[in-house]
Amino acid sequence: MEQLSDLMAGFGAALTPMNMLWLLIGAVLGTAVGVLPGLGSAMAVALLLPVTFSLDPTGALIMFAGVYYGGLFGDSIAGILLNTPGNAAAIAGSFEGHRMARHGRAAKALAASALGAFSGGLIATTLVVFFSPYIVRLAALFGPAEYFALAFFAFIAISWVVAESFLKGIGSLAIGLFIALVGIDSTSGTARFTLGIPQLFDGISIIVVTVGLLALGEVFFIASRIHRDKRQIRILDSGRPWLRLSEFRQALPAWLRGTAIGVPFGAIPAGGAEVPTFLAYTTERKLAARRNDPEFGSTGSIRGVAGPEAAGNATAGSAMGALLAIGLPTSATAAIMLAAFRQYGMQPGPLLFERSADIVWALLASLFLGLLVLLALNLPFAPLWAKLLRLPSSSLYAGISVLAVLGVYSISGSMFDLAVLLGLGVLGFLMRRFDMPLAPVLIGVILGPLAETEFRRSISVGQGDAWFFVSSPLTIALYGLLVVGAIVITALSLRNRASAARSLTDDARLAASGDPQEGKAVAEAVPAAPGSQVEDPREHPDAKDHSSSKKPSDTPGN
Repeated sequence: MEQLSDLMAGFGAALTPMNMLWLLIGAVLGTAVGVLPGLGSAMAVALLLPVTFSLDPTGALIMFAGVYYGGLFGDSIAGILLNTPGNAAAIAGSFEGHRMARHGRAAKALAASALGAFSGGLIATTLVVFFSPYIVRLAALFGPAEYFALAFFAFIAISWVVAESFLKGIGSLAIGLFIALVGIDSTSGTARFTLGIPQLFDGISIIVVTVGLLALGEVFFIASRIHRDKRQIRILDSGRPWLRLSEFRQALPAWLRGTAIGVPFGAIPAGGAEVPTFLAYTTERKLAARRNDPEFGSTGSIRGVAGPEAAGNATAGSAMGALLAIGLPTSATAAIMLAAFRQYGMQPGPLLFERSADIVWALLASLFLGLLVLLALNLPFAPLWAKLLRLPSSSLYAGISVLAVLGVYSISGSMFDLAVLLGLGVLGFLMRRFDMPLAPVLIGVILGPLAETEFRRSISVGQGDAWFFVSSPLTIALYGLLVVGAIVITALSLRNRASAARSLTDDARLAASGDPQEGKAVAEAVPAAPGSQVEDPREHPDAKDHSSSKKPSDTPGN
């Protein structure tokens, strides 16, 4: 097959000493930011954008790929050993993982997590390699109406999924679209929202936007919440991180189920890995109830760790395929990866496989190599990574702020860019403070110009006929998916509210009858803030599920 020969050529490029060094650096950085609460792959890639501006595109993108996968490997370590997951996507796996650690099986939990992340990423990346050329051929059929529908789909879907309320998601999207509009209109030559400032005529750099919102915004947010905590972090002993054959047989079906859940979620704008990881956890919990698994919910089940971890990395793998083949970022990290491609003058999509095939296949080959490197870094050294949590927060975030400022200044040498960076940092802080998601802002900034251009082209080609926007099966399918998704999410939300109301009524009735134990409410499985102690959503595996429609909290690592 042609894909195999292209992939072998990609391995030849990726296996050079310099590119392997960049891959190792990316894997180490990705694992580190995954372990540390509040950080994530998106912030790491954003901080590296200005630093890698002068690097060879292949080496820089390979390093970004290491960070991209590394964050999902590392974020579960702190959750398992300390019950403080580094990212919202790791919360689901930490429920059973930390239980296993508390009962002396931390090594088994870490092994199930690392091998799950490896298997999910491996299968998803393999699917990307073999199916990307076919997706590219499909994407080649896209016209202006299809591209506008795709951008509109991404806008609405991500705004809906990642926010606590749809209004907050749309508000964040509006901020991103406004930032994208700043500058000289390429069609009419009209200055838009420049306030007469010459430095704004070219718009606001995507690097300044991502670093300001993600890095400085997080620094300001952490600084506002920091307090002197004298507690000593106790890292549970992990032992030998490997699985016996019987344990491997238990984990294997969960890895496959998690991968099957994660792959389709990565290909659609669903906000990242949080939703599929919780779905994978819910699936394993229901199966455990059917088989009367005594470990699930008590001493910790390997399946409860394996499924969510495989789902998380499978989502990342298929998200990379969607980005490369059709230029659609389905998460915040993928959006910043898109910005990285544009930094080097490349636009992901059908033409990327023709114009920059050598870089694309080297990147895909590096994903396979990165998974092997990350497995070697995470299996034996997980407790060492967890010790990063002992770093003083003040020193860590001060270093991040210095790196952000120096990185932006090194590109343009402009004090005005630093002023914009500071303003965007304050904006990022305010959005975090009021629980407004950052992912829709990034999607709006990055896809806004594409949506505007394709909207104008559609108006021109369709000669002003509004029906042109729904004149093809692809556009009808995309808009139809939005409508169906809105109906399903609304119905699930109403069902959960009614169920919660009934539960409260029953609790009040039982409490009035003098039976406080029976009146105890069952907690819902909603993501806690990364870095905080999390509680298992169900102490009993047969408890009724109310979590399937909950929306994950947005974090910079999404």
